[in-house]
Amino acid sequence: MKRRRFIGGAIGAALLPTVACKADTMDSPTLEETAIVSGDDSRDWWEFLPANDYAPESVIGMESWLDAPAGKHGAVRITGDRFTFADGTRARFWGVNHGNENCAPPKEVAPVRATRLAKYGVNSVRLHKFTWYGKGAGIGRENISTELTEDGWERLDFYVAELKKRGIYHGWSHIFGHRPRPGDEPRLLAYDEVMNAHTASYLRGSTYGLVMFAPDLQALNIELTVNMLRHRNPHTGKTYAEEPALAFIEMQNEDDIFFPSTHDVVMRCPRYKQLLCEQFTDWTIQQYGTEAKALAAWGGRALNAYPDLQKNESFAARNIYPIPHHWYHGPDGLKDAASKGAKTRMLDAARFLYETQSDFYGRFAAAIRKAGYDGPLIGSCWAAGEGVSHYYNLLSDANVGYVDRHNYHGGQGNGVGTGKNDNHAMVDDPGSGLLSTGMQQVRGKPFGISEWTSLIPNEWVAEGPAILAVYGMGLQGWDASYEFANDSDRFLDTLQNHGPWVVDSPTQIGLYPALARVIYRGDITEGKPLPTRNVSLADLRRGELGFSESSSQSGGMGDEKRYAGGTVPNAALAVGRVEVAFTQKSEKTVPVTAEGTPGGLRSNTGELVWHGTGKARTGYFTADTAATKAAVGFLPRTPVVLGDVSLQTGNVFLCAFLTALDKTGDLSRAKRALLTVVARARNTGMRYNADGSEVLTVGTAPIRMEPVRLTLTFTGRRKPKRVHVLDNDGRRQDTVAPLAVAASSGAVRLDGSRDRTLYYEVEF
Repeated sequence: MKRRRFIGGAIGAALLPTVACKADTMDSPTLEETAIVSGDDSRDWWEFLPANDYAPESVIGMESWLDAPAGKHGAVRITGDRFTFADGTRARFWGVNHGNENCAPPKEVAPVRATRLAKYGVNSVRLHKFTWYGKGAGIGRENISTELTEDGWERLDFYVAELKKRGIYHGWSHIFGHRPRPGDEPRLLAYDEVMNAHTASYLRGSTYGLVMFAPDLQALNIELTVNMLRHRNPHTGKTYAEEPALAFIEMQNEDDIFFPSTHDVVMRCPRYKQLLCEQFTDWTIQQYGTEAKALAAWGGRALNAYPDLQKNESFAARNIYPIPHHWYHGPDGLKDAASKGAKTRMLDAARFLYETQSDFYGRFAAAIRKAGYDGPLIGSCWAAGEGVSHYYNLLSDANVGYVDRHNYHGGQGNGVGTGKNDNHAMVDDPGSGLLSTGMQQVRGKPFGISEWTSLIPNEWVAEGPAILAVYGMGLQGWDASYEFANDSDRFLDTLQNHGPWVVDSPTQIGLYPALARVIYRGDITEGKPLPTRNVSLADLRRGELGFSESSSQSGGMGDEKRYAGGTVPNAALAVGRVEVAFTQKSEKTVPVTAEGTPGGLRSNTGELVWHGTGKARTGYFTADTAATKAAVGFLPRTPVVLGDVSLQTGNVFLCAFLTALDKTGDLSRAKRALLTVVARARNTGMRYNADGSEVLTVGTAPIRMEPVRLTLTFTGRRKPKRVHVLDNDGRRQDTVAPLAVAASSGAVRLDGSRDRTLYYEVEF
């Protein structure tokens, strides 16, 4: 799927005036009163200046929902296609990422950060790439790479204990491009090659790519992990192998044997390249029995078919190169191979690469189990093109544990600055962007997305967590979500930090008190399964899949993935549960139709409707459940009716969630409900061109919020008594009078220019 850019004219109209409401006279607003706010003029937007107060008495606080301490129900296990605790309770994780040395914060910071995460409903933290050596990089030792420093352990142990006290789990994504240290040199085939293998600074001196097939490098990963599992945390009294709050272990972050970086680095490491060639040559002889039989199966032109990559190939020299790059094993690469007389060779190479990766994961898993950890495992979380390579990689991950993936959407890739900006909104295309990651959900396995965010300066980033919570964790029944990244104990002063990956923004974690309630209470009914796409090993060996689809990667290191189904379109993700089934034999895939109507694309549960045809700034979705009413996207000017609640806005874009505040109630019985409203956010002085496809100025602190102007009407018998305007820490304000509710119509008007908040408490 090609990256789309939607071009449209500037949107401008009069601003909605502030209205003094009287409960006995207020009627529904006219269209003029709810006029669209200017698309570019943000001078009337209000400054977001929270106190960053984490006291437990806030209205929005989720502390009591987290069932502390973490692990009270026993350790996390994989039970069929979901996580459960040892006592059978279902486990679901709505989490965030920490990175590098931030995984082991100073002791004075640890309790503050843990308290904040609990307030916003985060129940798990992914601890990412914290085993590197170096100031700020991690807590690994200087001379060897398989141990952590004593000081680093003490800070990490203390933080894990603080998280656990509050009911927050953690998982290990501890290895990303493992970096051998000088003391490891005698153990390695070619230490000098590893040190010079990568040109990118963040991978320099690492085993990234090579580790997928090199046993000497794999041994470092395994030894490090086993050493960590044997470490006893003095603050909990348990080793990490015994720790029930350790929710998962990931073997390798964002790496697989089919990813192009494997081929790139192999071509710069002659001794490791020869090792890989020897492995493939020997494997081929084992498959066919003799060289003659292998050559007969491959054909006379198969050897030396890729002279730019390997010359003088022969079985005698054990130098046949399997080309660990997904293009060569994908649809276009296999067509090219057929033209060279090398298709059978390349299909064999793909199978060899799959088995080699799977062997690594199997030995890694066995070592982890022997060390005493029985919880969920992840092979890796990365992509491998499309077709044969993609499904071999997905199967390899599914075989070792649960399927976990990463995805990002929009913005400017890995930076924030002036210039071009992907301002495409996911709500315009049902099932697109982040949600399309779910095209990799495997039948019978839990599914998680452990890195994701909608990247600023895309203007519609608030849609990201809303889509993930409602359609991903809700309709699709995903089991884990970890937004990337949270490295602060407060809201940031600007939309960006060191890059565009920001949790600590009002458009992201600001939505969590509503979204976490939706997820933990199970407000969204899981969708009924749709027909699966069926894949067997026989299909992969033949290079023939019984369905059509495509995928692509772009941005940075390929962080943004786009999946476009053909036989099963990705719009099906808005209808019901979408899965891949790995079958024992070839089975036909039944086509799925998922086409929107004027009434939208309705889920097969009846609770969700997604309106979107691909036209820019027209898409939106709604959720209508017993405990939550929500509308997200470019809402129509007419009222959006959700049962006995309707809402009408003039904002260009809006995320609105009305959800019961208590754990078990619904809106028909709840005494109180939380109303969360978020539109756009910008830095002060931030400017775009007319359609948002270019950033003209990045701006400075503080963040400014677009005022939300909304009329909420309760049309049933049950009317609110009052609506409290909370501050941006979710506390009632003694100096601000509640908003009036019209006695006859049950309507209440919100005006962000006046209220300057994300949160309202509706009291019944």
